[in-house]
Amino acid sequence: MADFGSTELDGFRLETRGWLQQNFPTSLVGRSDLAALENSAPVEGDFKLWKDRMADKGWGVPTWPVAYGGGGLSAAQLKILREEMAAIGAWNPIVGMGIMMFGPTLLEYGTDAQKQQHIPPIARGELRWCQGYSEPGAGSDLASLQTRAEDKGDHFLINGQKIWTSGAQWSDWCFCLVRTDATKKHEGISFVLIDMRTPGVETRPIKLIAGSSPFCETFFTDVKVPKENLVGPLNGGWTVGKRLLEHERNSLSGGTDGPPRVDPADLTRAAKAYIGVGADGRLVNSDFRTRMVQNQMDAHAYALTLQRSAAAERSDRGPSAAVSIMKLAASKLHTDTAELIVEAMGTQGLGWEGESFSAEEIAAGRQYLRIKSSTIAGGSTEVQNNIISKRVLGLPDPTSK
Repeated sequence: MADFGSTELDGFRLETRGWLQQNFPTSLVGRSDLAALENSAPVEGDFKLWKDRMADKGWGVPTWPVAYGGGGLSAAQLKILREEMAAIGAWNPIVGMGIMMFGPTLLEYGTDAQKQQHIPPIARGELRWCQGYSEPGAGSDLASLQTRAEDKGDHFLINGQKIWTSGAQWSDWCFCLVRTDATKKHEGISFVLIDMRTPGVETRPIKLIAGSSPFCETFFTDVKVPKENLVGPLNGGWTVGKRLLEHERNSLSGGTDGPPRVDPADLTRAAKAYIGVGADGRLVNSDFRTRMVQNQMDAHAYALTLQRSAAAERSDRGPSAAVSIMKLAASKLHTDTAELIVEAMGTQGLGWEGESFSAEEIAAGRQYLRIKSSTIAGGSTEVQNNIISKRVLGLPDPTSK
């Protein structure tokens, strides 16, 4: 990626502003929630138009190589693109695990053939990917996974079960950790790609307390996977898998265009509407006002930290183990914000259905329940604390002798 001086960046800003004004449908302003709909939702109308235009421009994955359908932008150009999009209420319609997790990993570890096959469709948002990591007996201790991949000459034969497979019921492909050597733990794991249409693949959605079913149990019964679907070396999947988790945590923390989080502006609107303001323009509840201001300070500090982190990561190395710190902070910030929104609404924030509650109130309650999973998804809070202590702070492992 090229580096540009201030004159070139000014020109890029003007070009970007003009393109966005001509191509972003005004009907989509403030409707970024469309991109976060469950994967079963159809892509049509202005949403499809905007998605196709962004894909053609390469700006769905703005920093990825142009050769694979990306935008080839520098970090400075990416910052400008995001600023100009935010200024007119535009948003990135190309999202998903292929973008936030698998694509960046494949660009590092994949063969040329694998990149040519998979990266362009990911860049255009044409295929949906899911993650085959956790198992009923291998959650926090992921390396104990038991899904087996037997070498059958020109293919692997896979048998086992995964759980919490987000979006598996809608996905086209799965990037999966499997055991190829039962005599070793970490060194016996490989990283393979599984076509979800392959015979023997079965998904069963798990209904969550928030009412939706984004997670699944996924079963593999004598599933044949071609040898060319192995990413990285045989039994070297643990290294590839850990790198992918760094990309995932970076995205979940807000470091890239990951899933939408709780907007602090929603808290301000809810507080004014449900708690009310006095003649001086301040919230009448002083205790809530203090906690809301603290939340806003936390949100601002977090945003500034993200900017500083992005500036420090302009090398090609990408995210490091330090993203665990950001993931922890993001989980707490968004959980606290969602809780405050429901508290501001009072009993109206506890509605599940019925005419007594507005759509916004029902959404706030379900968001409050859904956001709780952010302390588990992408690695639990406890796991992140362990990573920070060992890999960031360099503290000794208390379990080692």
